[in-house]
Amino acid sequence: MRPVDALLHIMRDEKVDTVFGNPGTSELPFTDALATASDIDFVLGVHEGPVVAMADGYARATGRPAFVSLHIAAGLANGLIGLLNASRSRTPLVVTAGQQHRGHLVSDPLLSGDLVGIARPAVKHAFDVQHAHDLPVLLRRAFALARRPPAGPVFLSIPMDLLDEDTDIPVPTRSTVAPLGAATELDAAAALLAGADRPAIVAGDGVGRDGAMAELVAVAEASGATVYHQPMHDRVDFPMTHPLYAGMLAPTNEAIRTALAGHDLVFIVGTHAFMAHHYTPGPAIPDGTTVIQLDSDPAELGRNFPVALGLHGGLAVTLGELGRRLAGRVPAAAGRLAAGARASAGRRAEIDAVARAGYGSAPLDPLAAVHAVTAGLPEDAVVVEEAITSGVQLRRLLALDRPGSLVHTVGGGLGWGLGAAIGHQLGQPDRPVVAVLGDGCTMFGLQGLWTAARHRVPATFVVMNNGEYRTLKDTLDGRQSRSTRSGHYVGLDLAAPGLDFTKAAEFFGVESVRVRDTDQLADAVAKAAVATGPTLIDVPITGHGGERRKP
Repeated sequence: MRPVDALLHIMRDEKVDTVFGNPGTSELPFTDALATASDIDFVLGVHEGPVVAMADGYARATGRPAFVSLHIAAGLANGLIGLLNASRSRTPLVVTAGQQHRGHLVSDPLLSGDLVGIARPAVKHAFDVQHAHDLPVLLRRAFALARRPPAGPVFLSIPMDLLDEDTDIPVPTRSTVAPLGAATELDAAAALLAGADRPAIVAGDGVGRDGAMAELVAVAEASGATVYHQPMHDRVDFPMTHPLYAGMLAPTNEAIRTALAGHDLVFIVGTHAFMAHHYTPGPAIPDGTTVIQLDSDPAELGRNFPVALGLHGGLAVTLGELGRRLAGRVPAAAGRLAAGARASAGRRAEIDAVARAGYGSAPLDPLAAVHAVTAGLPEDAVVVEEAITSGVQLRRLLALDRPGSLVHTVGGGLGWGLGAAIGHQLGQPDRPVVAVLGDGCTMFGLQGLWTAARHRVPATFVVMNNGEYRTLKDTLDGRQSRSTRSGHYVGLDLAAPGLDFTKAAEFFGVESVRVRDTDQLADAVAKAAVATGPTLIDVPITGHGGERRKP
């Protein structure tokens, strides 16, 4: 089998039905072969940033590694933000880039470079394929590594002339690897949970990735533990309407420590070191707190804080066994559940009242705006969130219970959300996708609208347009009082001239609307349920300090 045929054979065997890419001369042998591969679609992006984000969304929607084709050194560099995001969010991707012809690499030709060196810091592993007979082995290895906990992107540099070689190479069959079993020491874990007076659970994104939410719910209900999402969680890891759910932990050690101070035991499940964002002194775990930690990645156990018991195993099977050991063992569980229901109802009523009080005309109050978005969400919608300050408010209002209903990245590289929404909609076309995006985030990934228009992807893009980098202004004000500042911010304003995203949508051929009030916003979001193509909703919101701008 020729190298290029072996590449396509393995892709099919690994269930690849879509390639996300932006091709150049060094990828032409690959794209030429795809021209006769009717069972593999090529989704073209006009910039590599949105291309990688689309693959990220597609992998999450399908539950399979997605395949990405980037163009040599420059295209790989453009895609690094997406690869960093995928690494942090542990999204399985197999990423290739064509290298220049090996016959003149010694001459340092245009666009060539150390592709492995460029990719290595942003991926789980990087391979430099130099021999045709190595390609099938390394490609199989890349798919296996991309899936194996901790999952992530794997990169291969493939010289363009290697794919053109007229040589017969063997192709190894796909290996079957048994999943992780249950952790050991579960009797000890159950005894610790059952003996706690005020237990808490931190639900990490590993729960959602591993399909373990139902098993975690059983553990929470059996123990009566209060449940928090990990900071800036990028999926639904615990039902948001559950009586025991207490919301998301804020992303600083100080805030986490404050939230957990009332608990004598914390069970941390499938989360990477709490993902703190801004630095605050001191540990995340309060002194004297007993910690149990469960993860499919053994490197996480006791990584940043001491644990009384570290459990390594498959999350769903381990939680299932633990739930059975806890069932009927904690008499206080029913009372804790009832108390949690009262507290949860009170929090929701309070935030709902505050948000509704802000309803009105544009520019909208940010909390009222995200409330209107949640009010308009179609049934079974997938929410893709990259809205920074508005996104934090949105999470206080969301009532998502089904796994896969929230998509975010803890990577932090801007411009991911628009492409991720496109990829997720392509990977799961039976669920409406609504992306809630900040205006700055949208600017980073704007080229993705071209792909949405070309492929008639029925995703809805809601742009929260405050004309500024509000999170940075808030951070500056948190560092020092307004009275000691000049009142000016350098490089943080986008409003002059104002950003009208309907004009950008028109340029790319995407239907759009600029909303006048909260009711129109809710109605516009609701139309995502019946959309037949992409829609952009421009939402003028008040800026830093609540200033009202011209809509």
